[in-house]
Amino acid sequence: MKVLAINSSPKIDKGNTALILNPFLDGMREAVAEVELFYTSKLDIKPCTGEFDCWIKTPGECYQKDDMQMLYPKIREADIMVFATPVYVDGVNGPMKNLIDRMLPRVEPLFELRDGHCRHHLREGSKSFKIVLVSNCGLWEMDNFDPLLVHMKAFCKNASSEFAGALLRPHGEGMSFMMEMGESLDDIFDAAKEAGRQLAEDGEMSAETLSIISRELMPMDMYVQSVNQYFQQALQALEKK
Repeated sequence: MKVLAINSSPKIDKGNTALILNPFLDGMREAVAEVELFYTSKLDIKPCTGEFDCWIKTPGECYQKDDMQMLYPKIREADIMVFATPVYVDGVNGPMKNLIDRMLPRVEPLFELRDGHCRHHLREGSKSFKIVLVSNCGLWEMDNFDPLLVHMKAFCKNASSEFAGALLRPHGEGMSFMMEMGESLDDIFDAAKEAGRQLAEDGEMSAETLSIISRELMPMDMYVQSVNQYFQQALQALEKK
């Protein structure tokens, strides 16, 4: 089983997104999956220019010569793709959206009707794969992931792929607060690892395991107070300079 993971956090492996993603990938590795991880911050991926050369002039090939040329063969070989992104403004962040848009060469330009809906057919040489979402959000409530989930599920339909589930961490900034206070989050990280093992071995992740990853870290009012205190101190320090 080949797994291709993309982390679009600008904090690379030091951010809250990586705190959930890394044990998840470790669980897949322990289940003998072959895992490759890339960071968009270390890649040169230009935005799609919408000229559709990949459909007409050079079918299946993007004219832009950047790091997508290295990723395209890996995407074609992947059995599972993991998209790991922080939520900044109600969806995937910019670098991840660029990468998703640049996957357009995977499909043919002609429409087909599937379940009464216009879709593109996968190009010969491309295959369907499972897609997993890993995401962290600074806001407290779980419903802040709703726009992102709608987007990713729609992408899966248009990419002829299966949405295999999501590892979601609301009020993720609370993880650093709690770890600084010596609080253990091992149950969350263990659950992320178990989710990876489940997906690699069983083909699916249990709702119970995913719920542990998203569990409440602290009451909402306490979290709001902690975040506001942090930013107030930062602003006060700036005023003193």
